[in-house]
Amino acid sequence: MWRIWLLFDPRRALIALFTFLFVLALVIHFILLSTNKFNWLDGAQSAPTAMTQSASQPVRVASIE
Repeated sequence: MWRIWLLFDPRRALIALFTFLFVLALVIHFILLSTNKFNWLDGAQSAPTAMTQSASQPVRVASIE
């Protein structure tokens, strides 16, 4: 494993790795901020659902004969 560092400069390799990971973290966070569920700055915006109205009506079960 030590021979791989003879091919690459450790400082440049580690700086490139940390820069890549930082940019990747920023991209992931901005993708999450663009969704309604995971946007922690504006808060979760709940979309109106049809399930709330249908839950108050009784459910009829058909009998199998």
